[in-house]
Amino acid sequence: MRNLLADCSNCFGLCCVALPFSKSSDFATTKDAGDPCRNLRGDFSCGIHADLRSSGFRGCTVYDCFGAGQKVSQDTFGGRSWREDRASARLMFDVFPIMRQLHELLWYLTEAVALDATAPIRTRLQQSLAITESMTEGSPADVSAVDVEAHRSAVNALLLEASDLVRAGVGGKKKNHRGADLIGKKMTGANLLGASLRGAYLIASDLRNADLRFADMIGADLRDADLRGADLRNSLYLTQFQINAARGDATTRLPDALTRPSHWG
Repeated sequence: MRNLLADCSNCFGLCCVALPFSKSSDFATTKDAGDPCRNLRGDFSCGIHADLRSSGFRGCTVYDCFGAGQKVSQDTFGGRSWREDRASARLMFDVFPIMRQLHELLWYLTEAVALDATAPIRTRLQQSLAITESMTEGSPADVSAVDVEAHRSAVNALLLEASDLVRAGVGGKKKNHRGADLIGKKMTGANLLGASLRGAYLIASDLRNADLRFADMIGADLRDADLRGADLRNSLYLTQFQINAARGDATTRLPDALTRPSHWG
């Protein structure tokens, strides 16, 4: 999944320009889409990168583009920045969020293809992976024309099949919390082995020491969820974005593909 990891050194600060944000607990100011963040330097680096959280920009430390930034910057637009080519700036800003969604789907599909339990549908997964990959290789106009919501819906159905196959091999009764409101829920030490937490609202939930192995985490909102001591090894469709938004420590066990956030301490 190397090409799906953000490489800010090869990006033109697209998340700092293309995306809007509003003044809140995550952002110290309000910014419209297409306006450069006040902290963006001339070389596209962040002027307060080491102090983002203490400066009121916690949202920046959570965000992850799945490598879409460098893809759009270096491949789709051939290494020519929005500062150099003002005429293409708006199109670049429109393409970036679409590419980000496609790369997120590539993350899920790449994971699903590699799972032993998905052998019965591996050919279909590989085909979907190839189709999604081809969508990312088009011209700026081609990428901007992608109906990403329709494609996401089709891919999601396949990812659900893969999830069912994997979780069927997990023994015992598996909890179904799909789309559940678990905001602030106390679930310390909960057995969520093989559970469905798809789209669940786990904001500020207490998941200390919970067993989340093989749990389907796609779309789960983990903002400020307490994952200290939780076991997330082999959890399905977990992303760096979700982990960055949660709270954890050295005792939190993560899948090999994810990195322990520096702000966890």
